Amino acid sequence: MTEKHTKKAESKSPKASSRAEAAKLKQKQELALQIIDLLKKEYPEAGCTLDYNQAWKLLVSVRLAAQCTDARVNVVVEDLYAKYPDIPSLAQAPVEDIEAIVKPCGLGHSKARDISACMKILQEEYEGQVPDQFEKLLKLPGVGRKSANLIMGDVFGKPAIVTDTHCIRLVNRMGLVDGFKEPKKVEMALWKIIPPKEGSDFCHRLVYHGREICTARTKPHCDRCCLKEICKKQGVEP
Repeated sequence: MTEKHTKKAESKSPKASSRAEAAKLKQKQELALQIIDLLKKEYPEAGCTLDYNQAWKLLVSVRLAAQCTDARVNVVVEDLYAKYPDIPSLAQAPVEDIEAIVKPCGLGHSKARDISACMKILQEEYEGQVPDQFEKLLKLPGVGRKSANLIMGDVFGKPAIVTDTHCIRLVNRMGLVDGFKEPKKVEMALWKIIPPKEGSDFCHRLVYHGREICTARTKPHCDRCCLKEICKKQGVEP
């Protein structure tokens, strides 16, 4: 076998492929650390944009936030909590009454139904407490991976990756993931490159950055982006 053919065979070998994947992963990990550091400096106080002072209220808000802005949710829940200030009262409230209040958030009936069912489960199965286990959160009505991760990170201070629309759009543009948009797939890819203790705050900062700089409805403002020197896809949609 000639030297040329030998090199070609090696390049296709499982070991060579594995080395290439490991090198690529290391590059992404290094890029992620750079991005995390720059975003920390740009948004030092970034946190959850949903207002809450108790875990169950965040659970309600994340359900209402589906296809709705956080700003609107923050206004709507004021009326909801004024009438139903705790888990027992909300669990006992007629679904149609909850729907009447949360209707401005869209999908009023399904959201009201899920909130009612969720509060009943918290009261009956968890002694009025929000469970701190990811799999248990996923079993609550209306709670998906994104919501469960948000609660795990913000309420319980545990490692979390919240793959909302800002996160998915930005990590593609930055080159941290390779052109896919499925939330769970993005989440799994980020777990490999984001230090666990940084995940929750990193995702919050992406929300701020996505709203202010790396926007969805207009061309990204790359000229004033803190990541412009290292971003892999400046101004280019994934």
